[in-house]
Amino acid sequence: MSALDEEEPNLEKGLQYWENTPATLNGVLGGFGTGTLPRVDPLGSRQFAQSLLPYTVRIKSVLRPLAADDGSQPPLRRIRALDVGAGIGRVTANVLLHLVDDVVMVEPIPKFVERAVNAAAGWKGISNKEKSVTFLTGPLQQFDPRKTVKENGEEFNPRRTGWAPPPNGEGERGYDIVWCQWALGHLSDADLVTFFKQARESLRKSPTGRAQEDGLVVVKENVCRDSHDGEAA
Repeated sequence: MSALDEEEPNLEKGLQYWENTPATLNGVLGGFGTGTLPRVDPLGSRQFAQSLLPYTVRIKSVLRPLAADDGSQPPLRRIRALDVGAGIGRVTANVLLHLVDDVVMVEPIPKFVERAVNAAAGWKGISNKEKSVTFLTGPLQQFDPRKTVKENGEEFNPRRTGWAPPPNGEGERGYDIVWCQWALGHLSDADLVTFFKQARESLRKSPTGRAQEDGLVVVKENVCRDSHDGEAA
């Protein structure tokens, strides 16, 4: 095992890198924001999630059994997703809001969160208050997905836009999808194991009652190792 393999991610260095990265699509995609990636990536993600959780398909299709038209089918509860290392909201806007009702975004870089907050009015279901996005600013290492937004604390500066639950309603807890894309490499092994355990406990049972459609954790990460000079190892 090389010294490179033994290195643990440095949170402060990681935050510094992203603080110096423009809060743009091209910035968060490492220079690939002007090609086909911004379209192909979210389309593939949506198809993948819908194939595993057919109840996230919002139109009649071969992936979702046709519901009875006589009103006998009970409505699905609101479907929730967690987007970790959410950046400027690319995955939330282009993937998750096409699948679920409510998204919680966790992102440590304030300028990325501000970009997302400012853009959210144009995202699917937000302006008509059918869907919602909650923005949390802070590192994933300090976030516990088993807890409600309120329980995670005011240090995350929670802000919400779109649909709002009734004032006297129970605290929203748990997720149907926990989406991790191009973010987990910033966690140490110990932090990653802790997060996975907590994320698994936060998953909700399927609203359809089918166990094979219970909540899931999606990990979409690069697996190619880099050498010290930045070239693929």
